[in-house]
Parts: sequence; structure tokens; C-alpha cells
Amino acid sequence: MKIRKITLYILCVILGFVSCSKDDDDGIIIIDERDRTEQQVIDRDSLIGYLETHYFNSSVFIANPNPSINDLIISKLAVGETVPPVDHTLLIDAIEIKNTVHLEVDYEYYILRLNQGGGNVIPHFSDDVRVVYSGNLLDEEVFDSAVTPTDFDLIGLVTGWGRVLPQFNIAEDFIDNGDGTISFTNAGVGVMFLPSGLGYFSEPPISSGIPLYSPLIFKFELYQSEINDHDGDGVPSYLEDLDGDLTLANDDTDEDGIQDFIDVDDDGDGTLTIEEDLEDIDTNTDSSGDGILDNDLDGDGDPTNDDTDGDGIPNYLDTDNTESNKDDDNS
Repeated sequence: MKIRKITLYILCVILGFVSCSKDDDDGIIIIDERDRTEQQVIDRDSLIGYLETHYFNSSVFIANPNPSINDLIISKLAVGETVPPVDHTLLIDAIEIKNTVHLEVDYEYYILRLNQGGGNVIPHFSDDVRVVYSGNLLDEEVFDSAVTPTDFDLIGLVTGWGRVLPQFNIAEDFIDNGDGTISFTNAGVGVMFLPSGLGYFSEPPISSGIPLYSPLIFKFELYQSEINDHDGDGVPSYLEDLDGDLTLANDDTDEDGIQDFIDVDDDGDGTLTIEEDLEDIDTNTDSSGDGILDNDLDGDGDPTNDDTDGDGIPNYLDTDNTESNKDDDNS
């Protein structure tokens, strides 16, 4: 599964090994990482160049109720050609241009939307998803793929996935084929074209064959998703992104070095976050299947609306409120 991020730990082990293996006293040769803003300019030119010179069989996806990435054929214009054959469309004329900020850098990326998906749920950037996919470089070399439905936690993948998949719906339905396999219908189907800064940048997986600073292309079918609560504290992980920057690594309310999404006591007041939910409904229940959790008695879909002192800060982030649903008067 090469779309998973390489961990810092593995990288450190490798660097340590290289250091210990040297026979001289020169130390480790350190190669400066490229500037992300400058690399984005380079990647944008490469991606636009690809999109302007490649086309796809667009007619196949017109009025197609159940398209698949297997239906997609992307071809390069022949030398001297400026327009694609009939029933085909240049990628540059079909893609959607998207913008995001990651690590304080403005990024531009592109989506080819082949099918929105007929399900009534759209995943969040921190959810689990079930997909099939294929990943390739701009030279069409495939470095990873899954032809059977595979589950991923979006925060464990390259950043671009968490930006793109929340712009698609899950599949409308599925059919049990009776042989241990399941077929999905009307799934979210598309292609993402990512600059290296939303991919692996300077840290591609070992033995992946992906060069440093490589733009990436992923074709995908989105089948299902499930809301994540990584620390089981009753607050879905996507709601632990307090600054709304689509990353969970920099949200740490009590500044104890443990990010909120894996911190069972977000505000460090000694009362577990899950015990600061004073409403008697499981925050991770979605009885209607509409993608909105049931956790509130007033029906507004907000599982973080317990604010005992009315100061605008929910109890689980407010050190002034230590009331627990385990207290005698709340049981």
C-alpha cells in the first residue's frame, strides 16, 4: 500500500543506519529539502503540461449510470496533434481546478470528476474510506493499485486524498454477489492530479519507485466511508480540527504534546472528554444514515454542544467545566 505515508520513525532509523555504516568521520551527507513554494511552481507547470497534452474517452462517461475507472483510457496527443479524436476530450478542458493550503503553502491541484456518486454520505478528511484505486506517475508508470475494495484511514494517506475524496459521495448501493464478493453501484469515481507537496514531496516510500518531488495521479472509486473517532472520546476526529486547516497535527488544546484527536482529556482538566458529554446518546451513532451523528437531544447534529457555563467554549475544551456524566447527579 504505497499511498500510505512513510513515518518519521522509519526515516530516522534509515539515517541512523547510514551514519553508523560510514567508515570515515565525514558524518551524514545532508541534502537540503527543496522549498515547497518553489517546488509547487515546478509541479504546476508539469501537471498543466500533462493535462494539455493528454485526453480521455469522455463519451464513455456520458449518461453512464455506473462508471468505473476501468472504463477510463487516457492517451497522449500524437506529435503534431492539437485536438483529440472525436468523442474524446482534452483533460485540461474537463478538469476542475482546486486550491488548498498545506504547511503554509498555497497549492493548486486538479480533479477529473467522472461520477459524483449516488450515496447520501460524503467523507470527512479524517474518515475511513473503502476504495479501489490506481496510482501512477506522469510517465504513466503505475506504482500502486488495488482492484478489490480496500479500506484506508484518510489521515494515514498523502494529503491530497484528504482534500479530494471529501468532494465525492460514496456509492449509492451495493449488491452481495453470493460468492463472498460485493459489487457497488453508482460510486464516486474520479482522478486526482496532485503536486508533490500534496503527495510524498521529499519522502516517497522506500522501494516504491517514486522519485523525489514527483507529481502523482490517482484514479479511484469511492464506495463507502465511516466517521473516525481515533481516541474514542466521543468527539469525531474531524471536529477535533479546531482551526479548520484540515490537519489534526496542530490541534492540542491543553498543550500537553498530545493532539486532541488522540487525547482522551482534550482540555487537561482531569475529566475525560467522553465524560463531559452530558447528553445520554452515543456520539458515534447515526441512526438515520444521513451522515449526521445523533449525539444531541436538540437534534442539531452537533455532538460538541455541552456548554454548562455558557461561555461559548464546549465543556470538553473548557478547563472551567469538569462536570462529568459519571457524577451522581448526571447518572
